[in-house]
Amino acid sequence: MKPTIIKVLIIESDPEQQKIYRDYFANTDAYELCGIFKNVHETLLNLPRLMPEIIVSEAYFKGISRLDGIELIKKRQEHVKILIMSHQSHFEVIRKAFRKGADGYLTKPISAHRFFNALESIAQHGTIIEHDVARQIISSFQRKTYAQFSKRENQIIEFLKQGSTYKVIAKKLFVTTSTVNFHIQNIYLKLNVNSKSEALDKLRLLEMKEVEFD
Repeated sequence: MKPTIIKVLIIESDPEQQKIYRDYFANTDAYELCGIFKNVHETLLNLPRLMPEIIVSEAYFKGISRLDGIELIKKRQEHVKILIMSHQSHFEVIRKAFRKGADGYLTKPISAHRFFNALESIAQHGTIIEHDVARQIISSFQRKTYAQFSKRENQIIEFLKQGSTYKVIAKKLFVTTSTVNFHIQNIYLKLNVNSKSEALDKLRLLEMKEVEFD
């Protein structure tokens, strides 16, 4: 009996990365590369003709999110499986991808071995969550939040506890350092402290008190 060949479509704007994908598929008989397109619009135009079983898409193209395109693709072909590729491993990006309908998330850099393992997992089990992505998801549920602080302040507190600098926090939250400084000053005010070390000590005391009441 002839083995079933799984059709894969790639959404990738970088010509060099497109070539890498073509090289990957040149060395496999289990998967067929049925098309490479540089954006979601081109993909939607060709979707009815190609009918891929798996779509591999970059999460971002030159800073513009393509995660919203997942919903459009799923509306056109609901049974297609979508694997998101990204250098980003932040929980918010991962969460958004799965909320939009992604079936898997793979962090770069990748090898041909990891790539085809991911395709095999999606083909057989319908999803793929690698260890680094799973750790981000688990960690998000384990992070401590404080009722007296806003969502953004809680995010910044988590980074402070990890020893991140203002510059690093700003980069990870996609805000300016002055915005980070503004939120940190509010945190200090609510804790009635004047420094990072005092703030961390106060936060540890708050955690210990909550544990005592649990």
